[in-house]
Amino acid sequence: MSTGARAFWVSSPGEGEIRHVELADPAEGEVLVRSLWSGVSRGTETLVFRGGVPESQHAVMRAPFQEGDFPGPVKYGYLNVGVVEQGPAALVGRTVFCLYPHQTRYVVPATAVTVVPDSVPAERAVLAGTVETAVNALWDAAPLAGDRIAVVGGGMVGCSVAALLARFPGVRVQLVDADPARATIAEALGVDFATPADALGGRDLVVHASATEQGLARSLELLADEGTVLELSWYGDRKVSLPLGEDFHSRRLVIRSSQVGAVSPARRSSRTYADRLALALELLADPALDALVTGDSAFGELPEVMPKLASGEIPALCHRIGYEQERLT
Repeated sequence: MSTGARAFWVSSPGEGEIRHVELADPAEGEVLVRSLWSGVSRGTETLVFRGGVPESQHAVMRAPFQEGDFPGPVKYGYLNVGVVEQGPAALVGRTVFCLYPHQTRYVVPATAVTVVPDSVPAERAVLAGTVETAVNALWDAAPLAGDRIAVVGGGMVGCSVAALLARFPGVRVQLVDADPARATIAEALGVDFATPADALGGRDLVVHASATEQGLARSLELLADEGTVLELSWYGDRKVSLPLGEDFHSRRLVIRSSQVGAVSPARRSSRTYADRLALALELLADPALDALVTGDSAFGELPEVMPKLASGEIPALCHRIGYEQERLT
């Protein structure tokens, strides 16, 4: 027996299409999931869509259930929420999150899905992968009570980090972005907002997530002496120049990378990938995080929507994809 499904593929850089796939019935220890929602992470996914993954990073940047290879054809994505239709009795009927691309139905090992807590709406759970990145970043950054912190770059990852930092006791957080419209999102998340020119200096920690050379340079300027920039941006195949002369050394500034592909060394001995994702889903009980979802489209519209997301014609943080129409047809 097999089940028909439809999947979004990047056919070539800048071009996408919907393909039909046949799914075998789940074997023992596997689940068949019907997608409810998926999310487009505007940073990484649009870079993949444009064909901007450097050849040296093709293996590193593979998504867990990716098919095909960069630059294409490739099926790529990692923010999927669905309901289990077949599989172990304890999972059938449960809403789950999975690091799976945009596809109407799929079969994966039962260990690859995480049950969404009852306190988290399915449509918000698409943010789990990004909030997981923010959790890992804060394990790397280890902010202290009372710290003065800037988050430079009000995209999906930066806003997730700012939202979590807002819960730390005594921490003063400022979200910094060149787009004044991000002030509304900062307010919803409970943090201050500033444009780069007006951002407050003397920061103990700056989390950089703008993926721009200017943003990283400004992050260094905002630091207090001996402060740290935690670099979350991924630049793909772009070169970045840094002002490492002048007072960079005399002020003993630090630039440190953080990447979600490995559990932070600060927690690697005591937390697994599954623990980290489960924590991210628990944190999504906060309705303030709904501010990170800035648009919705139907699955069938993805070939037309992705170019607009990649070009910025649709300005988005997380753009959510709905599958209800697929269920009805």
